[in-house]
Amino acid sequence: MKKPLEVKFYFAYTSPVSYLANDPAYALERSHDVRVRFIPYGVDIRRVYGDVPTRGERDRRKLRYLYHDARRMARERGVVIYPPKRIFSARRAFYGGFCAEDQGLFRPYSDRVYQRFWKHELEVENPDALAAILKEVGADTATFVRWIEDEESEAKPRLKRCFAEAAADHVFGVPTFVADGEMFWGYDRMGWLIKKLDAMGLRR
Repeated sequence: MKKPLEVKFYFAYTSPVSYLANDPAYALERSHDVRVRFIPYGVDIRRVYGDVPTRGERDRRKLRYLYHDARRMARERGVVIYPPKRIFSARRAFYGGFCAEDQGLFRPYSDRVYQRFWKHELEVENPDALAAILKEVGADTATFVRWIEDEESEAKPRLKRCFAEAAADHVFGVPTFVADGEMFWGYDRMGWLIKKLDAMGLRR
C-alpha cells in the first residue's frame, strides 16, 4: 500500500497565523492522502523588528497591521486572537510538544497551547503551566520536567535538528508548508497547496 505524502508544517505557538493554519492543516489529512508532520521553527522577532522599547515607528505600524490582519482572518473563523503585550519565546512550549508527540498526544496539547496563549490565558514560558496542559491531555510529564532541568540532555539538540531541517528547506518564516519539495509560506497560501495536492491526484 502506498504511503501518504508527507507534508511538512513549520509552525510556532507564538505566531498568530500558525494558529490560524493549524486546523486547516489537520483537515488536509481528511481531504487528501497526506500525513502532516508538525515541525517547530522559531523566528527571532527582536532581530527582525527590534525589541519593543527600541522598535522604530515603521516596524510598530507594520506589526500592528499584521496583527490586525490576523484578527480579521480569525474573526471569519470564530477564533480569538489577542495580540501579546511583549515578545515571548516558544522554546519551552516546543519541548512540551515533543513530550506530547512522543506519547501520541501532540494535537490536543497544541490545541490548548494555541487557544490559551492567544486568549492571554497561558504564560507560554512557564514550565508549570505547560506541564499542567500535558497532564490535562493525559501525558506523563516526567520527561518534560527533566528536559526543563537539563535541556542539553535531549530537548535542545532535538529542537536544533528541527531548525536545521528548516534551513535545509529554505524556511524563513511561519507558517510554512513543504510538499514534494515546494514551499508555501503563509496561511493564505494554503489554497495553492491544496491545488498542488489535487494536481498530484491526492484528493480522497
